[in-house]
Amino acid sequence: MKNKKLLFLLISILSALCVQGQENKTLVIGQFDKPDERYAIEVAITDIFARNGIPSVPSLNVIKQGADPSILAVDSIQAKLKQAGINRIAIVNVRGYDRKFKLSDKETSLKETLGRTSIYHIYREEATSVSFEFIFYKENKMTFRDILKCSNVSDRDSVIKRIRKKLPKRMAKKWS
Repeated sequence: MKNKKLLFLLISILSALCVQGQENKTLVIGQFDKPDERYAIEVAITDIFARNGIPSVPSLNVIKQGADPSILAVDSIQAKLKQAGINRIAIVNVRGYDRKFKLSDKETSLKETLGRTSIYHIYREEATSVSFEFIFYKENKMTFRDILKCSNVSDRDSVIKRIRKKLPKRMAKKWS
């Protein structure tokens, strides 16, 4: 019993130190209906961000699978995220399956964006390209929006591969 208490105390202290040392993390949220697509995108984007010096966390580490992501807009949850060192939110969704999509000028609230459901999947049989929208929020205010167009895709894996190839270049060119 004494060892369990000591182990719990040690883990608590180490996790508190890790949180204090890593502030300004970005929470990556994939807006997809299928859990496997959400997981694949969040992990890929988190990995790309980490390789480019942006500490990030997939939303699956913060909210339960199947939970409504709109709870992340609640003030009490925002305060807990801030305590954990997360002060930015990146939302990723599929905008469509052609190259004609333009950035919207309309500024949407975090709650409104999180309340949306995605009608698109990462890949569709007839599609040869897919456009992803990235929306960044800080302190519940939209700070940046961009569209990444991936062409010559043939299946879900090729979409992820294209994102891994194109996103770092896009980040260096437009996001800095």
